[in-house]
Amino acid sequence: MTVQGSETSSRRGRRSSTMGGMPLNDMPWWRWRSNVRSALHMLSDPVFQRDVWLAGVDGYGDVTDAVYRLVEDTWLDNWSAEKYVGAIFRDAQEAALVDTAVLRVLRIMHQVGPDAPVSAYLDHPAWPEAVRAAREAHVRLTVSDGEDPDTPPRTLEVLRIMTRAA
Repeated sequence: MTVQGSETSSRRGRRSSTMGGMPLNDMPWWRWRSNVRSALHMLSDPVFQRDVWLAGVDGYGDVTDAVYRLVEDTWLDNWSAEKYVGAIFRDAQEAALVDTAVLRVLRIMHQVGPDAPVSAYLDHPAWPEAVRAAREAHVRLTVSDGEDPDTPPRTLEVLRIMTRAA
């Protein structure tokens, strides 16, 4: 039996056209993009890192949580973001910027360990370069999604609500 859509179908409900400003139907794997963007946002903001991570403010996770969101679904710790152009990333430039950020952050994580205190990351001599690479990727992805890259990072609960809502 073939089921066809109809004008009266209950599945034709009007969906929100944005998720926190980002078009829902714009990228096929927008939930993964949202997680990558969230991680890059936190990894790219030294003021956030000092005021939230170092201060131990609840609701945002820590460096390890951000790295996990960056590579969890995407496996960007195993292969290039180029694999996801058209699905998570808009173009090769976005993918290249994300790859650079991932490699810099993972190198530090492997040196200090995933269970290291936040200060071990922030005091690492290569951390400023990792922050810069994350900032470049964050700005590119955020601006491409029509959002302001300088707004403060959202809590993990807000991220969960946003990615579950659509």
